Amino acid sequence: MDYQSLSLEIADHVAVVTLNKPEKINAMGADFWDECGEVFRQINDDPDVRVAIIASTGKHFTAGIDLGYLQSLLPPQDADPARAMDMMRRKIKYLQGAFEAIDNCRVPVLAAVQGGCFGAGVDLVSACDMRYASADAYFIIQEVNIGMVADVGTLQRMPRQIPDGLMRELAYTGRKYHADEAFATGYVTHVAEDHEALLAHVKQIAATIAAKSPLAVSGTKVMLNHTRDHGLQEGLDYIASWNAGMLSFQDVMKGATAALTKSPAAFDDLM
Repeated sequence: MDYQSLSLEIADHVAVVTLNKPEKINAMGADFWDECGEVFRQINDDPDVRVAIIASTGKHFTAGIDLGYLQSLLPPQDADPARAMDMMRRKIKYLQGAFEAIDNCRVPVLAAVQGGCFGAGVDLVSACDMRYASADAYFIIQEVNIGMVADVGTLQRMPRQIPDGLMRELAYTGRKYHADEAFATGYVTHVAEDHEALLAHVKQIAATIAAKSPLAVSGTKVMLNHTRDHGLQEGLDYIASWNAGMLSFQDVMKGATAALTKSPAAFDDLM
């Protein structure tokens, strides 16, 4: 597809999705919400892709949802209240679907965040597997500052990524959550000196993941997401059934041989 709000590049088993409207601070308008889900479904279905990066352009990662677009989602004032609220719920579910496509994508998704990450941007990066930041990065749960409850995933995913008290403070106050604090409290995995160093670091991590068995990595993501959403015994039962049916002895032999010979393994792509 010819995407308007973002770009997609695939090389060496790594897909890089880049928000590309820096003149609008990468605000998420109608085209973004259409394209985000589509690009990650495309990545999900591409057997050559083993890991994805979502990055951005300009001074800030994203200003969040475009306020003009947000206003367009509101129902007419003279609409039947029940029908208006039903329409609003369906629109919110559509927005949520864009980030569910990231969360459900079979490959790990790494977020590289520079500058400000506002509102729906926090929803976006919270749906990623890992978050990395430049030293000038900060996150704001902006919705509370404009009189609404965040509704596209931040309040459902982020509490599993940082301590409860901190989560509540950020959600209630709408304050800046700077990169150094985000690193110290586990929300981001690494803080780089600047945007260039950030992208270099994230691409290095992606290359390391891409060198592993794609079956093993995608299965690991499934297990981690299942464990996040289920209990211990359910998780143990699920991995037992998964490996009983999905374990690749070919990949295990390649990995074991590579470890013994101290040489890289060449794993096959998915079909």
